[in-house]
Formats: sequence, C-alpha cells, structure tokens
Amino acid sequence: MKKKYCTAIVLAAGQGKRMNTKVRKQYLLLAGKPILYYSLKVFQDSDLIDEIVLVAGAGEETYCRERFVEEYHFTKVKKIVSGGEERYHSVWNALKETKEEGYVFIHDGARPFVDGAMIGRAYEEVEKYKACVVGMPVKDTIKLADANGFVADTPPRNRLWMVQTPQVFEAALVKEAYGRLMEEEISGVTDDAMVVERMMEFPVKLVEGSYENIKITTPEDLKQAEVFCRGE
Repeated sequence: MKKKYCTAIVLAAGQGKRMNTKVRKQYLLLAGKPILYYSLKVFQDSDLIDEIVLVAGAGEETYCRERFVEEYHFTKVKKIVSGGEERYHSVWNALKETKEEGYVFIHDGARPFVDGAMIGRAYEEVEKYKACVVGMPVKDTIKLADANGFVADTPPRNRLWMVQTPQVFEAALVKEAYGRLMEEEISGVTDDAMVVERMMEFPVKLVEGSYENIKITTPEDLKQAEVFCRGE
C-alpha cells in the first residue's frame, strides 16, 4: 500500500502560565536546546512525515522561523500560522493550511519525547481506523468526584488511559469535525479526539505512547524532563 501524505501540526502558541516564567514554556531550554526543538526534530527526521505546520503565538511567527526553522534547518516546516484564543482555535488555524487528503498528526510542542516508533505505530493504526490517539494506561486508581468533593465513583483502572499526543486523523475527517466545532463553538474541548468523537460520532483508537511522553506544563515537569534527558 502506498504511503499517504502526512502533515504534522505542532502547537507552540500556549502561554504556559503554570510554568511561572516570562518565557513561553516551549522556548525554555532542556539539555541546552529549546523544548520545542525536540518534537520538531523528530517530525523532521521521520520518513512518514511530509510537511510540518508550526503554530506560533501571535506576533512570534518571525521569531519561530528564525529561531527554529532557519537555525536548525527544519526544512519540512512549510508554514507558520498564528495561534488562537484557545487550543482548538490554534488547531483550526493550522488545519485550514493542510491538504484535504492524507493524514494529520496533531502534536503539542511542549511534549519533547515523542519518537519515531510512536509515529510509526500511530500511522499503522490511522490507516486502519482513520482516527487514533497515543496514550498509556493509568497506573493510579482514579476517583470521580461529585460537586462537593466527595467520591462519586471509582472507574475500573484497566479501562482508563492517559491521553497524549500526537493525535492522528484522516485529514478530511478531522477538518470536517473542526469545521462543525467552529460553527457551534462548543466549550470544554480539551483534545482533538474529543472533537472527532462529539462532532462526527466517530470512534477513536488508542495507541501505545510512552510514560516518558510527558507534557511540560509546570516546573516539576521540567525537572522530570531533565531526568529523562540524562537517562536516569
């Protein structure tokens, strides 16, 4: 079967308020390089990825082109678009710049530990199911709370997953889903799979990611990422 065209959307427009720094979290250094560098490098090096659309904070497009695309020779970054008010606005801005055919990989730029094997597993599954997300089974028992902070339910742990990125979809499917979302402006959307699930009523396959595929959101996450970089 011929490989289909694959676009990676890398989101780097988040403000990172929980990091408590003036610098956006994706620009902070990790082992001597910006956090955003690592995911861009993986998609650049992947034989499965044909192009990258980078989503930057409004007004930071030129900075991202000079700091990442030109400095590190990320030739697959074909477009840099401005982010929106919410994550799903940023994704929509990028989707409008992608092809109608093939597959779209949507990835958080603050997840530096995506790897080629993960991209390969996701590609195999999206070929079969048209929609998949990487993640890992939870290790802890999860409690569902009621409005007053009491335990309302304890879901079976063997059916619970921590969802990560990349989240991968047939291009036409995810573009239609986001188009419908933007018409209805439904609140509470936290990931791309939720958009496809709600707007299209389409099943999404779970794919093995990695427990190291963390999103760097807080100073504690950055410390953990430094440990991973040292191989400890």
